[in-house]
This record gives sequence, structure tokens and C-alpha cells, in this order.
Amino acid sequence: MAVSTETAPPDATAGAGGRAPRPRRRKGGWRTALTFWYFVGPFLAGLLVFTYIPVLWSAYLSFFDARNTVTPLPEDFVGFGNYVRMLQDAAFTDSLVTFTVFAAFIVPLTFACSLGLALLLNRVRLMRAFFRSVFFLPFACSYVVASLVWKMSIFNGVRYGMANSVLDLFGIEDVPWLFDPSPPWYWLVIVSLRLWIQCGFYMILFIAALQQIPEHLYEAAYVDGAKPGWQTFWHITLPQLRATSVAVLMLILIAAYQAFDEFYNLIGNQAYARPPLMYLYTTALGTQQDLGRGSAGALILALIIAIVTVLQGRFLGFGNAEEK
Repeated sequence: MAVSTETAPPDATAGAGGRAPRPRRRKGGWRTALTFWYFVGPFLAGLLVFTYIPVLWSAYLSFFDARNTVTPLPEDFVGFGNYVRMLQDAAFTDSLVTFTVFAAFIVPLTFACSLGLALLLNRVRLMRAFFRSVFFLPFACSYVVASLVWKMSIFNGVRYGMANSVLDLFGIEDVPWLFDPSPPWYWLVIVSLRLWIQCGFYMILFIAALQQIPEHLYEAAYVDGAKPGWQTFWHITLPQLRATSVAVLMLILIAAYQAFDEFYNLIGNQAYARPPLMYLYTTALGTQQDLGRGSAGALILALIIAIVTVLQGRFLGFGNAEEK
């Protein structure tokens, strides 16, 4: 049997010396990375400098007796003493009660009004962009400017104010809307201001979600005998808006915890209507300059927001996989 002495042809992809060539680097890869960091870098730097570092430093200050200073000495360490003092402070706990009352009004009202506006404007065919812009524009207004308009023109508590002028037509005496805690008419002023500003933003979120609902669901419901209106809303529209509804409720609740501008400009630092941020502001930056207690209170408030948000998300099923 003859043995072939022919050798296999050399690999065409092999380089000199029979070695495989090195894989070529992708052209423009470093340019893509450089472009990415060019756009993202300033944002990350701002987030680090203006958010993460202040939060970490605030947590550090909360364990010290830091009065009139942001660099306490080691002997000023008090452990959890600031947290205990804040939780035992009646003014701080009363501010949390104020928030609870405010949230009880603003969360359901904002949700209902924004959803109602979205349902109405989603069916409008004539001048749709105009009406959406009209309801969204208040969101671009400053809380300070809106508060001054509410306080000085509408609910200023004198005879020539807009609200009292309307009441005067019906023979009702002037109402001191913001200056008398009993009865608490100031809640009407604060809640109406917040509704006017933020309903348009959440309305846009609901409109975007409504436009994602397939039309064939409604057509199938009509074939099965469902009537337009409440039946289709309850059994089709509302379930399809579940994820958006939960997200909107979370945003409204968190925004309620952060209420400050309208309270400060409408009422000032009055004990009968002082939200948590107002109290923390006066504690840390007011006459006391107690940055340790202020930082402890801020972290307590942040922890409450986180716990309530997580519980709300778990209770309403936010983030769960949708059933197929």
C-alpha cells in the first residue's frame, strides 16, 4: 500500500510562519466610548457632586453634634442621639401628621383629576393639541409665583379678593383663608394650588398610556355586549392602566412628602401647617443651625418615603410580570 507523501496545502488565513493573524480591532471603538463619556460624564459628575456626596455627608453629620459647622470634631460624636431627639420632638412628629393630612387630600384628588382629564382629552378630535397644552402649561409655572398669585389675588382674605368677591355675591362674609387655623380653610388653598400645577403632568402620562391600549379590546367587548362608558372603563381601560396608575400614585406621594414652596410662601413657618421639609429647613438652616439634627431628620424622612414607596409598590403589584 502506497503512502501519500503530499502535504496539506497551507492555510490561507495563516500569516507568515504559519501563525494565525491577530484579530483586527474594531475601528472607531474608542471614538464610541469617548462619545459616550462625553455626553454621560457631565451628568454623572453633577450627580456625584450635587447628590451622592451631599447625601453621604449628611448621613455622616447625623451622628455628630454639628452645630454651626459641617466639619464636626471626633469628640462631637453622639451616635444615634440625633435620631432619638428627632423622634421625640413633638414639632417634627406634628409635621409628619401635617403631611399625612396633606397626602390624604392631594393623592386621591390628583390621581382622579389627572385620569379624568386624560380620558376626556383622549377623545377630543378638535383642537386636541391646544387643550393638552392648556392643561399642561401650569406644570411649567413656578410654585413660588403660583403661591403668590393664590395668596395675593385669589385667597388673600380681604373683601376684594377673588374668592371673597364670589362669596359676597351670595351674601357670605369674608373668609380669612390663610390666617385662621379654625376652621382650616388653608387646606383648600394649598390643595387647589397643588392640583392646578401638577394635574397636567400626570394627565400627559395617562394619555400616553391610553394610546397604547389596543382598539381590538374595545371592539371585542362591544361584540360581547359591553356598553360604552363605565363597563369598558372598569373592565378594560383601568386594568390596562395598572402600571401607569401605580407609578403615578408613587410620584404623587413622593412629591407630597417634598412639599415646601407652597407652604412656605402661603403660610410661612406656622406650627398648624408645617410640613417635614419646612421643619427640617428651620432646624438646619434657621436660627438653630443644628445640622446634625437636621441631617438625622432628613434621613428619617427619606427612610419613611422609601418604606412607604416599597410597601405601596408591593401592595399594588408594581413591577410584577403581567399575566398572559
